[in-house]
Amino acid sequence: MKTYQILIAGGGAAGLSVAASLKRRDASLTIAIIEPSETHVYQPGQTLVGRGVMSLEQLKRPTHTFIPPGVDWIKAAVTAFKPDANEIDLDNGTTLAYEHLVVSLGLKLNLEGIEGLADTLGQNGVTSNYVTELSAYTWDQVQKLKTGRALFTQPPMPIKCAGAPQKAMYLSCDYWLKENRLSGVDVEFHNAGAVMFGVADFVPVLESYIKKYGVKTCFSSTLIRVDGPAKKAWFKQGDGSVEETTFDLLHVTPPQCAPDVVASSALANEAGWVDVDQKTLQHTRYTNVFSLGDVCSAPNAKTAAAVRKQVPIVADNLLAARKQQAMPGVYDGYGACPLTVEVGKVVLAEFGYGGSLKPSFPLDPRVPRSLYWWMKTTGFPWVYWNLMMRGREWLVKTSP
Repeated sequence: MKTYQILIAGGGAAGLSVAASLKRRDASLTIAIIEPSETHVYQPGQTLVGRGVMSLEQLKRPTHTFIPPGVDWIKAAVTAFKPDANEIDLDNGTTLAYEHLVVSLGLKLNLEGIEGLADTLGQNGVTSNYVTELSAYTWDQVQKLKTGRALFTQPPMPIKCAGAPQKAMYLSCDYWLKENRLSGVDVEFHNAGAVMFGVADFVPVLESYIKKYGVKTCFSSTLIRVDGPAKKAWFKQGDGSVEETTFDLLHVTPPQCAPDVVASSALANEAGWVDVDQKTLQHTRYTNVFSLGDVCSAPNAKTAAAVRKQVPIVADNLLAARKQQAMPGVYDGYGACPLTVEVGKVVLAEFGYGGSLKPSFPLDPRVPRSLYWWMKTTGFPWVYWNLMMRGREWLVKTSP
């Protein structure tokens, strides 16, 4: 059985970035990344593909180009975590041992959580920007819709990028408005929650766009069933009743959960996420385990911006733990959601634990700006590919 000083389970944005960060700090470390996919996807761009602003090809790059020199890439999937033995089982039949483990497996889109969804996604006008390949189908359907009813859904939290369900709606409405079709499209936003956005400071500006686009908001309304061929959807209301409605376009945000291999392991908390201290990102029971990204239990927004801040904290704290030193890194819950309220304008929502505002720029963050649209479409992708994924930590502090 091969033993690594550091095993990284999951080679998405979090896993690849933390591997690069660790290697930059200590090139002598023996590190392996466990990741079956040969293609890496820039997920924050999927909303833009859904509006025709970017193409799927622009979001994809070969995984091997982001494996840091000296790091082993194991093309397999984890089938079991055995933290009491410091081991991991893989689907290729092998078992690996580790001194320290980083869990960064992302989350699972629970398509089965909505009856009939898996059978109709990608056809019958049912789409989701959360499924990479379907973001192009979203744009196709938005362009084809002349009149009718368009439904956009948001499931119970937590989900990846909590603003994405409504970003899809704003960008679609923006297109219909510019094509002089919006008056013929009935738009509804069905949100399982009670408010438009979890950080109150940004609600007024979002409500102004709801009014501008004439969107009907339906709170405490959760999609539970879809019949694609019949163009029908059923929503469970807050009082337990179920309402049936029709649609011509249905953009679904599937319910989301931790991957089964994590939820069934000793690493999980009651909700299935990797149980970490929200400040150090160290596991609460297994001190040689750290976690970051969507799979960890820290109550922050699950965004790429959060990963960018978490990476150096995990790297610094893990290396300190290896030396039996005090961990210097403190995560304040930072996350960011560039709310694309129209083509050319973005509300850059940056916040931390408890909804505290954490703007990076000396501008009122509640104002939609064209500068932030440039950042969303050009600046942030460049930072992602050339800095974050390479272990170059720009404007990131690991301690208060």
